[in-house]
Amino acid sequence: MLNYDKSKPLIAFIVPTGIGASIGGFAGDASTYARKFAKKYNTIVNPNVVNAACFSGISENMLYTEGYALTEFFKNRIGLIPSRNNKIGIIIDKGISEGIINVHINTINAVKTVYGIDIADYEITEESVNVEFYNTASGISSGSVKKEKTLLNAGKKLINKGVNTIAVVCKFEEPPEDNYIDGEGVDIVGGVEAVISHYLSRELKIPVVHSPAFEDITITKEIVDSKCSAEYITPTFLPCLLIALQNAPLYSYKNVEEYINIKDLKALIMPYNALGSSIVINAIKHRIPVFAVKENKSVLNITKDILNNDTIIEVNSYEECMNKIEDYIK
Repeated sequence: MLNYDKSKPLIAFIVPTGIGASIGGFAGDASTYARKFAKKYNTIVNPNVVNAACFSGISENMLYTEGYALTEFFKNRIGLIPSRNNKIGIIIDKGISEGIINVHINTINAVKTVYGIDIADYEITEESVNVEFYNTASGISSGSVKKEKTLLNAGKKLINKGVNTIAVVCKFEEPPEDNYIDGEGVDIVGGVEAVISHYLSRELKIPVVHSPAFEDITITKEIVDSKCSAEYITPTFLPCLLIALQNAPLYSYKNVEEYINIKDLKALIMPYNALGSSIVINAIKHRIPVFAVKENKSVLNITKDILNNDTIIEVNSYEECMNKIEDYIK
C-alpha cells in the first residue's frame, strides 16, 4: 500500500480524540470522508479518524500519525518519513487476565497470518498499568495512568529487539452506561488512550498507538448505532492498530526539512468548533488554510468567531470542503 505520492499535494484531516465529534467521535466513522480526500491528496490522519476495532479505514496516500507527533509536526520539530512494512512490537498490560491476553495473542497471530504484517514480539509489563478514565466537567474524555513507567520499560525492551512502531493494550474497567451505543455523547475511554500514546511516542520517539482491553468480551446481540457498531462485534480492538501501523510514517527529529514537514502542508481540515488546539494555531502561523466543517461538531466551543480569526474557512460539509479546497491549494 502506498502512503505517499509525491505528485499529490499534502493535507491533514484531523478529528481530535475524546471530544464527542459527531463525525469521528465513535469507531472509524470519519473514515469514509477521509478516504475521499485521500483519493486526491496525500492525507495525514490521526488514529481516531480511521481506527475501527477489527476494521481499519486506512487507505492509500494516508499518513497515519499519532497526536503527539502531529503536535510536533505542526511546530516544525519533526519530519515524517514514509515507511512500509514496519516492524511492530506490542505492549500488553500485566493487569489483563490470562484468558484475555490469550485472546489478544490469537488476534496478533491472525493479523500476522492474514496480512503478513511484521509483528516482531510482545512484552507483558512488569506491573499492572492501572488506567483510570472519566469525562471532565466540560464533557471532554480524560484519565490517568498510575504506572506509566512500566509501559515505558516494556517499550524500551521492544525497541532493543528492533521494532520501530508499537501498539499498546491496557486493561480498562467497564465504562458506565451512557449514550455512546446510540451514537451520541463522548467516547469516555478515548482521552486517556491519547494520554498513553502521547506519553510513549514522546519518550520513545517512534509511533505508538493504544487499544483498550476489557474483561467482558461478550458480543452484544442488540442493534447499535452504525457509527459505533465496529466496537460491538469483536472482543478486541487491536487489529486496526496493527493494520495501520504497518505503513505508518516514522519520525525524524533531525534534518526535518529533508522529510515531509509543515512547509509541505497545503490545508488542515478540522471539526467546526474544535479549533483551539496548537495544531490549528500553528497552521495559522504558517499560513496554511484551515477548514472548519460545520456538519462535524463537538462538545467544545472553539470556533472561528471565538478565535477572532478571519483566515479560517468555514464550510457546511466535508463535500463542500472537497469542492473548495482546490481553490486554496497552490
